[in-house]
Amino acid sequence: MARPLNTLPKAHLHLHFTGSMRHSTLIELAREQGVHLPDALVEDWPPKLRATDERGWFRFQRLYDIARSVLRRPEDVYRLLREAAEDEAREGSRWLEIQVDPSGYAQRFGGLTETLELVLDATDKAARQAGIGMAVIVAANRIRHTLDARTLARLAARYQGRGVVGFGLSNDERRGRARDFEHAFRIARSAGLLAVPHGGELLGAASVAECLDDLGADRIGHGVRAAESPRLMERLADRQVTCEVCPLSNVGLGVAERPEDVPLRRLFEAGVPIALGADDPLLFGARLLPQYELARDVYGFGDAEIAELARQSIRSSTAPEAVKKELLSEADAWLASPE
Repeated sequence: MARPLNTLPKAHLHLHFTGSMRHSTLIELAREQGVHLPDALVEDWPPKLRATDERGWFRFQRLYDIARSVLRRPEDVYRLLREAAEDEAREGSRWLEIQVDPSGYAQRFGGLTETLELVLDATDKAARQAGIGMAVIVAANRIRHTLDARTLARLAARYQGRGVVGFGLSNDERRGRARDFEHAFRIARSAGLLAVPHGGELLGAASVAECLDDLGADRIGHGVRAAESPRLMERLADRQVTCEVCPLSNVGLGVAERPEDVPLRRLFEAGVPIALGADDPLLFGARLLPQYELARDVYGFGDAEIAELARQSIRSSTAPEAVKKELLSEADAWLASPE
């Protein structure tokens, strides 16, 4: 009998705010507000996505924007984060860092600062109710102007130590070079925030290297294309820069044809720290636990290796040292328990 994966303590470091919404909540809020949802978000959910071409990414973004549109009231934000925290706790996730771009909601909630304060308050309440640790990463959108990113970096810096732990960069990396956002990341790093840009998803190893060299990345969102370069994997391992690998997202967007094609094992064996993530469960149909199930059932990870994946996620998190120590001890206890 295999050890249950939902009792393995782990940290979830790659989850987007809108994409964390339960599908049932999307359906309910859309019905309440008279929002028409396309079939891809109702009968054909989870949608069939392939974003490796421009048209496919546009479709992905359109569905994402429709989902975002149902979050109209502060109580919707509180509900989303409460449910996300409950889902995390049920899967054994004890620390969650959720990523949000406040500019996507600023017009609705009174401005950038007001939006971020709403998210932070809702995050704090959700964490206490679910009994897990939670923190927020403010993310810039790489298809918007770099000045917008600097504004968000300054905003994130103001809330460092008040719930914001990192600064990210998301959206289609083919439409915005990482190096163009160096100034924004310098602002964030100077404030003591972790640099956690996306890279190596829709573009290759050079995209990861740019995040590493130009943005001073502490973690890389996705980063799977680093496996195309042994030298880059060696650099990531030497500097202990974590790749937040989201296998089912990679398949959903066409980055990999099948789960078997995601180079999780190659990165792990090269010594690259890994934190498994779900990315956007609302659009990919799977939360964190199925990613760990893939590690066992598809990538052939034994329980000792799975426990190490969990430890790597915990070590790579911004959880307080006392929390990390406790969770690492519990991961050791999980492995020591009888099968």
